[in-house]
Amino acid sequence: MSSMEGNGGGGAPSSRTGVGRLRWVICGLLFFATTINYVDRQIIGILKPELQRDIGWDEIEYSNIVVAFTVAYAISLLLVGRLIDRIGTRLGYSISVVWWSFAAMAHALAGSAFGFGLARFALGLGEGGNFPASIKTVAEWFPKRERALATGFFNSGTNVGAIVTPVLIPWVVLAWGWRAAFVLTGALGFLWVVVWHTLYRRPDENPRLSAAEMAFIRSDPLDPPARSVSWKRLLGYRQTWAFAMGKFMTDPFWWFYLFWVPDFLQRAYGLDLQGRGLPLAVIYVLSSLGSVGGGWLPGILLARGVSLVAARKATLLLCALCVTPIAFASRVTTLWGAVAIVSLAAAAHQGWSANLFTTASDMFPRHAVGSVVGLGGAAGAVGGMLVAKVVGYVLQWTGSYLAVFLMAASAYLLALLVIHLLAPGLDGPRLEEG
Repeated sequence: MSSMEGNGGGGAPSSRTGVGRLRWVICGLLFFATTINYVDRQIIGILKPELQRDIGWDEIEYSNIVVAFTVAYAISLLLVGRLIDRIGTRLGYSISVVWWSFAAMAHALAGSAFGFGLARFALGLGEGGNFPASIKTVAEWFPKRERALATGFFNSGTNVGAIVTPVLIPWVVLAWGWRAAFVLTGALGFLWVVVWHTLYRRPDENPRLSAAEMAFIRSDPLDPPARSVSWKRLLGYRQTWAFAMGKFMTDPFWWFYLFWVPDFLQRAYGLDLQGRGLPLAVIYVLSSLGSVGGGWLPGILLARGVSLVAARKATLLLCALCVTPIAFASRVTTLWGAVAIVSLAAAAHQGWSANLFTTASDMFPRHAVGSVVGLGGAAGAVGGMLVAKVVGYVLQWTGSYLAVFLMAASAYLLALLVIHLLAPGLDGPRLEEG
């Protein structure tokens, strides 16, 4: 596949009157699935101090529970990314959501750290399908000039899920107990699957799609003919490693925000379950703005004549710089000062993530995107395992988050350097050859 630089600078505009909006309805479904995904994922972080008292686990055991999730998530990303490339997003996404919904509800049966580890492992196996399916759907339904915005929009569901959880869960727990919280949130996925199966078809199979919108979706140069691409072959391309290393070095810190920031607020400022709700909601509201803003900025730069590569990397650089103040988060003496710093870092991560995901569809054709995203996500999960263990031991030994915040502050700039060295032009490999 030839270089994508300049593809966003000319041709059809990114927004046309009368072209149709069905692609944004599909993106809305991705947004809601991602929201549900993160509600199910984040509950254990919200309830960590309470479950720690009830179940009796220590910091290292909790890190093992997080690692159980990330191991399964890595396995799932590898397998489900390939599966979705083969059977399509409609069926593959449905299987993933049904699996993780059952697993989320199964947490209600756990009564020990080991039981939670099993439930988290099952949850990770299901949730790994969300991003490969979503990124592949965006690649199928959007031209390149809109993909970062579409990715930023559906990816903001991670923040909405993170906003809803600290607001909803304390109320459910106080009314019916923590087991009911897992059951009620897990059930949401089954409702989504019904709507997905009713509305979703590929663009070339969807009777609701207008000819004008279909032409707009297909306004990019044609991909090479679809053919199966093995993992071994994908791993031979530096572009795959650029994406995978970006995920490996930065994904762990978003999971850190989900699984440990509630505990950080409790340790540093003595906030109980209800008291953590508002600060966490503020953090994730602002991170949602970062996701959408990170997707919006490249489009603005493209409209001003900036090349696709320069727009993408300038946005990644800005996001990386905005993370760096988190180095001081554990030294701030006021709650809202710490919330402001963590919010900026979380928002910057989401802007970073929206653009990093989009580099996969910048560099690879649609039929390979699910596999590439799966490989990159698995690399991110491996990074998450390592950081989870580091956090567990650091907290057990020192009781301080300082070392972890310092790691987060430097990770994004280092990751951008690696991406630039491996894929300076974000040009794609020629998969049609060989």
